[in-house]
Amino acid sequence: MWLKAASGVRSLEASGSPRRPRTTNGYGLQHLRGTAAPTKWTPVSASPRTNRRPSCFFPSHTHSSAPRHLQKEKRDRKTKLSSVRSVHVARLMSGSIVWVATPKEASRSSGFNQFVGVTRRWWRSSSAGWSCARSASTARRSVSASLVVTPPRSSEELVYDVVLRQAALVGEARRKRAVEAPPAPLRGDLLDAAYERCGEVCAEYAKTFYLGTMLMTPERRRAIWAIYVWCRRTDELVDGPNASHITPTALDRWSNRLEDLFAGRPYDMYDAALSDTVSKFPVDMQPFKDMVEGMRMDLRKSRYKNFDELYLYCYYVAGTVGLMSVPVMGIAPDSKASAESVYGAALALGIANQLTNILRDVGEDSRRGRVYLPQDELAQAGLSDDDVFEGRVTDKWRTFMKGQITRARMFFDEAEKGIYELNSASRWPVLASLLLYRQILDAIEANDYNNFTKRAYVGKAKKLASLPIAYAKAVIVGPSKFA
Repeated sequence: MWLKAASGVRSLEASGSPRRPRTTNGYGLQHLRGTAAPTKWTPVSASPRTNRRPSCFFPSHTHSSAPRHLQKEKRDRKTKLSSVRSVHVARLMSGSIVWVATPKEASRSSGFNQFVGVTRRWWRSSSAGWSCARSASTARRSVSASLVVTPPRSSEELVYDVVLRQAALVGEARRKRAVEAPPAPLRGDLLDAAYERCGEVCAEYAKTFYLGTMLMTPERRRAIWAIYVWCRRTDELVDGPNASHITPTALDRWSNRLEDLFAGRPYDMYDAALSDTVSKFPVDMQPFKDMVEGMRMDLRKSRYKNFDELYLYCYYVAGTVGLMSVPVMGIAPDSKASAESVYGAALALGIANQLTNILRDVGEDSRRGRVYLPQDELAQAGLSDDDVFEGRVTDKWRTFMKGQITRARMFFDEAEKGIYELNSASRWPVLASLLLYRQILDAIEANDYNNFTKRAYVGKAKKLASLPIAYAKAVIVGPSKFA
């Protein structure tokens, strides 16, 4: 749950306005309106590995008055043309797809850009299948442009869209909010009291992180407290004393309350503090809504088929925290890193923290009937839910845990690179959080991978020793000097 990863709260503020991503629909397909005549698309025979459905489509004109032998020559020319196209295969959770691009276009675009967007076609799905409308600029040319048939994307790609939106939001949204932001619902002493109460909650439940926030400017510090309290209250809905009474309807009401909060209509003093925060910083609502969605997942889901599903859950309940806080802590003025890369590091820290929580709490979760481990990876290791419920520490379990710990450490390594791009006053609490959480993985190893009956934790002595180390690294290691 996010609560266990709360010490990973952090934020960044982009030092510029990155290029806003092209508008796409929910499946990552761009909407480019065309005016050309409709084109009929004929499926190519499927390959043996994808014989359940066609892997790509090539066009053929709907009407032709040319003699048959000329039509045959035309088809032969198209066949030769298609043979020189570069074919890229993307492995997805739903299977394999092939998309075809001309060599010129392949050299101009990265693989990711080709995957998430099509600059010269607009695809739409209908009950009859896939159809295509050509843009006006290509209406008079041969239909040899790139065609992409995009299946449902992985969780990591869907989450990355949110990262891109947050990175693009910083510059433009700050200017918009300066004009459109609703007035603060509380002012003067009442607003100060609301923020102070948020600080008290943070100090009680996240002592180390609270200590680190004292280095920030008062405005940034109070904003982080307000974000932390909202996240904690959201987590308590499904993991607190009244969790058994929480229903999807209750979460719907909480989501509606969030929208009122962003509109300047808070329900209580904690809401008022956050409402004031989002009026001062370009904080987007989407990560907050995604965290509520993570609570919904906890109500209906207790198993995860693979890491793709688990990654999405980790984003919802912990990765969102970094994106919520992105505009608050700030990026160092002399950093050459892109906003997108720093936002990605914020996301990675949340994922790493939640994966660590899951590995630490395997025994506790199993006693509640929950297994937050990829089912397919358990099966590959020769394990099952029964092994988890029985709490057997075997060689198979040790091998499985080594792989899970390695993956969590990879996310920590990715996150650490972005911490040094933060504003100097914001690095220490985030870096201290990372160092402390990473030591939980060391404690699991020290317990011989017995996370059923032994709880891995970092003692007070190690915590205190980590603080000056984190501070020294935060001061000595500065932001990157190269883009």
